[in-house]
Amino acid sequence: MSQKAKTFQQLRRHLRYENKIKCVLFLYICVFFCNFAGKLSNCVKMKRKIAIIAGGDSSEYGVSLRSAAGIYSFLDKDKYDITIVKLRGVAWQALAETGKAIAENNGTVPEDNATWVNVDKNDFSFTYNHVKTHFDFAYITIHGTPGENGVLQGYLDMVGVPYSCCGVLAAAMTFNKFTCNHYLKGFGIRVAGSVLLRKSDGGYSASDIVNKVGLPCFIKTNVGGSSFGVTKVKTMEEVAPAVEKAFAEGSEVICEAFMKGVEITCGVYKTKDKAVAFPITEVVTSNEFFDYDAKYNGQVDEITPARIPDEVRDAVQAMTLKIYDILGCKGIIRVDYILTDGWTINLLEVNTTPGMTATSFIPQQVRAAGLDIKDVLSDIIESQL
Repeated sequence: MSQKAKTFQQLRRHLRYENKIKCVLFLYICVFFCNFAGKLSNCVKMKRKIAIIAGGDSSEYGVSLRSAAGIYSFLDKDKYDITIVKLRGVAWQALAETGKAIAENNGTVPEDNATWVNVDKNDFSFTYNHVKTHFDFAYITIHGTPGENGVLQGYLDMVGVPYSCCGVLAAAMTFNKFTCNHYLKGFGIRVAGSVLLRKSDGGYSASDIVNKVGLPCFIKTNVGGSSFGVTKVKTMEEVAPAVEKAFAEGSEVICEAFMKGVEITCGVYKTKDKAVAFPITEVVTSNEFFDYDAKYNGQVDEITPARIPDEVRDAVQAMTLKIYDILGCKGIIRVDYILTDGWTINLLEVNTTPGMTATSFIPQQVRAAGLDIKDVLSDIIESQL
């Protein structure tokens, strides 16, 4: 074989060897990028899309928006893609670029000077910049209708979106104070004596009310919160104005016997593998009762943990978990009590969508327990997914 032919064969072998190396390198590069893309895809999938649903159709609309801002600040932004959804009547709107909008509005939910996008009620989604967003989970923080009475829960059940709080039955029952208290009374829970009035009944007797519940007494809407429409009545003459004030908030009014004692509140939540009872808060106000100003304008001392004996604390926490189970609750609930003479525990009411501003009871109790509210909310979300 001539030298020229030998040189040509060597060159061919070299090229084949070089091509093999290139092919192997190319394969390695492909595998690397496939793995990277897979990991990136998994990261994107892991960041679940969460709707914080706020607003509603009651006097608690503004309180609800404050709770929404609180929940947004608490949630884990590395784990969740979060959008605030505002409901008001038939107007359902998503706050586009929620994080940016809240940051530009000093940490609060903006009503104006922000982009609100209509929600498609067919599947609880919204479209912004040509991208359609479907939610993986809804954190309900509407205080009042339709988020606290089971109506919104029924809708979310229909479209297949899991949510943070009680289902339809428990929400509807706890929203109706008279029904809830009398139901729990059947399980041995002590409650105040009460009378229920309905607008549809066409009238009432102030003397009958006083004869049944005594004076002083509380007259309030049967299906509201945040102390809207609540009056502490001390005389017979105050009954009629108090009833009319309460009827302005709803079609049912509850007249409840006054109980003198220490007012406390206890928050709890459960997941698939644990039950957590938070430290109890003692409520001390110089006002006639724990009204709106006391709740939201600082006219109160909230002492956590409460100044009560350990055995009373344990009994209250156990009772709160019992109520949670009796009603079939989900997520965080808060139960309010009055401790009367001899540390007797009396139920006031059950709150299935408690306030979640930075100064609300639940965040206070979480801090007192040495827990991180971010982890607590993640627990609740992940347990439903």
